[in-house]
Amino acid sequence: MKIHKEGYNIIVRSTILFALLAIVVTLTTPTIIACIAGGVLLLLWLFIIRFFRQPARITPPENNSIIYAPADGEVVAIEEVYEDEFFKDERIQISVFMSVWNVHMNWYPVSGDIEYHKHHQGKFLVAWHPKSSTENERTTTVINTGTNKVLFRQIAGFVARRIVAYAPKHEAAKQNQNCGFIKFGSRVDIFLPLGTHVNVKVGDMTTGTKTIIANLPKCN
Repeated sequence: MKIHKEGYNIIVRSTILFALLAIVVTLTTPTIIACIAGGVLLLLWLFIIRFFRQPARITPPENNSIIYAPADGEVVAIEEVYEDEFFKDERIQISVFMSVWNVHMNWYPVSGDIEYHKHHQGKFLVAWHPKSSTENERTTTVINTGTNKVLFRQIAGFVARRIVAYAPKHEAAKQNQNCGFIKFGSRVDIFLPLGTHVNVKVGDMTTGTKTIIANLPKCN
C-alpha cells in the first residue's frame, strides 16, 4: 500500500509517540492492562497508516465534457444555489462528504487553467452541515476549461483541521490529477453551470477519478 506524502510527518511522529507510550505502559502497569493499551495504540497507528493511503488508479483519458468525482465519499447534496464568491449567479452544487474511512486525496474534476484560487479561514462545523460550504475553513478553486468554468471547494469538517491544496493561480490543471488532501473527515463541493446533466443522486457513493458525476453543457 502506497502512503500519500501528506502523511509522512504525521506517521513518523505518531510512530515515535505510540512507541514511547507503549514502553511507559509496559514498565508501569500490570501485564493485562499493558496488553490492552498496546492493542489500542496499535489500532490507532494502523488507522493513521490507512487514512493516508494513496490508491493506485488508472485514470481515463481527459474529456472536459465530463465531470469526474474529485473525491471518494457519499453524495450528500445536489441543488441549485447562488454562488456568491466567484460566479455571482445560480449554479448546480454537488457535494461529496468524506468520512474518516474514505481516501482523502482530492483530484481535479476537469482540465484547464486555474483562474482563481483562495484559502479562507473559518469555522469547523460538521462537514455535512449546509453552512459549512461558506463558513468553514475552505479553499476555492476555479478551473477554466475553455468552454466552461468549474468551481470546486475543499471544506474542512469538525475533525478535519487542515486542507492542503496544490492549485497555484494561472497554472494548468489536469483532469484526475491529485490536487490536494484534507486531513480527517471533510467535504468537497462542485459548482457547475445550469444545464449540466447530473448523473448521480443523493446517497450515491463516489470513487475519485472513476465516477462520472455530471456532463457539462456545450457552452457556459
